Amino acid sequence: MPSGRELAYAHLKDTVLSDPANQGQFVNEQAVADEIGVSRTPIREALLLLAAEELVQLLPKRGAYIAPVAGREIRELFEIRGMIECYAARRAVELGAVPLERMRAELADQRELGADQAREFIEHDHRFHSALVEAVGNEMLGKTYDGLRARQVRAGIEALFRAEGRRKAVLDEHERILEALAADDAEAAARAITEHLSATQHVLQAG
Repeated sequence: MPSGRELAYAHLKDTVLSDPANQGQFVNEQAVADEIGVSRTPIREALLLLAAEELVQLLPKRGAYIAPVAGREIRELFEIRGMIECYAARRAVELGAVPLERMRAELADQRELGADQAREFIEHDHRFHSALVEAVGNEMLGKTYDGLRARQVRAGIEALFRAEGRRKAVLDEHERILEALAADDAEAAARAITEHLSATQHVLQAG
């Protein structure tokens, strides 16, 4: 059974930090503790871990601040995602290891989600992309990519809220990535990935 700190860490990272409504706000430690049924001590321990990952800012006498996704963080997130995902596309094609069925399943699940299921939509988005990265078989690369998950989810959800029609555009962009991978066209897949990431980055930086 996970410890109180582990429960708090997972809840804060996967639920509290990914909610666009919480950006620019301070974490209510007592409310979070009540929500998951732990004391405030594991909440504070989890916040220390999240601060070390630069996902929250600990301000003296004020608490943990959830800074909005913006500026340099957006640019750096999408730069590193582009490097990893384009490499993964080329390498997976080279190895004959493209996980088409898994990626198609994630896309199909995305299509079934309603407009009020932004978080679930972006979770499937993350799994769509991570399937390709995992297919390369490089554990260190996979761990590096997984370390971006919290920021990726936050950014993805925020983009859906900022741009009307972004949901449909994501589905279409994912389809183009799959078409290129299915054709074993690594360069076309890399271009489609770059265009997809650039579109989300543009939405975030224009907001």
